[in-house]
Amino acid sequence: MKRPVTLFTGQWADLPLAELAPLVKSMGYDGVELACWGDHFDVTAALASESYLRDKWALLEQHDLTCSAISSHLVGQAVCDRIDERHRAILSPTIWGDGDPEGVRQRAAAEMIATARAAAAFFALRPAGPIPPVVNGFTGSSIWHALYAFPPTSQTYLDAGFADFARRWTPILDAFDAAGVNFALEVHPTEIAFDTASAQRALAAVNHHRRFGFNYDPSHLAYQGVDYVQFLRAFPDRIFHAHIKDAWWGHGDGSVGVFGGHTDFGDTRRYWDFRSPGRGDIRFEDIIVALNDIGYRGPLSVEWEDIRMDRVHGGTEAADFVRRLDFAPSARAFDAAFEKA
Repeated sequence: MKRPVTLFTGQWADLPLAELAPLVKSMGYDGVELACWGDHFDVTAALASESYLRDKWALLEQHDLTCSAISSHLVGQAVCDRIDERHRAILSPTIWGDGDPEGVRQRAAAEMIATARAAAAFFALRPAGPIPPVVNGFTGSSIWHALYAFPPTSQTYLDAGFADFARRWTPILDAFDAAGVNFALEVHPTEIAFDTASAQRALAAVNHHRRFGFNYDPSHLAYQGVDYVQFLRAFPDRIFHAHIKDAWWGHGDGSVGVFGGHTDFGDTRRYWDFRSPGRGDIRFEDIIVALNDIGYRGPLSVEWEDIRMDRVHGGTEAADFVRRLDFAPSARAFDAAFEKA
């Protein structure tokens, strides 16, 4: 069987889920990856009332949709970050509180633990599918600002950053384990892991915790020059979820590099930008082959971002693109028919 094609609702959180669900179905999707913002999935409400969870499933089933994952990128970002005024815009007033950085980090960590419990309760009502329940998200990083190693940055300094990540996230991962839920880090600039080498280091930092894996998204790797197909082969048992998102690179005017030049998305000078799936430079055929090779049977979740395109047009086009792209692995050798009985 082919993998289910789902839509990550994070970029659609301005629409109430009751309005978005029929649109998702009309665009051609099997289900959703629910964001923990907007009204799409409220962790506090989920833990307070089973009827909230049942109503959520009833709404999805009314439109013949399933759910593949819960995503808590915004809260997860605050667990390890150096907190500043930008975080206030992405966090609830409860988590932001008085804005004291360590208080924000502690409240964000507590919310991630609550999210594991909420996801377990949600998926207990309807199994998530061929993989355990998963919460996708970010981790933040206390050392992202040291990406370019000047002032000179020692490995001791970087080790302290990975140790900070392990100290803050190991109790969270233990709570995920108790809940029977996987946490999938979307490997991404500004996170503790943003390429293959840093992902390996992050995994080692938490002693290869069985609940720590990755939400694979090639768009965040490719423009950096990271081999995004080899990433799958480097972590065959840690790919807990997969995003389908495209990017292009090398299309600017030469005045802006990989770091973005402090320009906005869509600026024609930019070296790279996100594109609707199939419109960029990602080799998705190679990705599907690699996903089949490592045995990934979870959903292909479209994270739609393309500042140059109407999102309903793009979302519809993306669903069709992924359906045509995907194929099941072979159950037999192609030359088995040549064998004599």
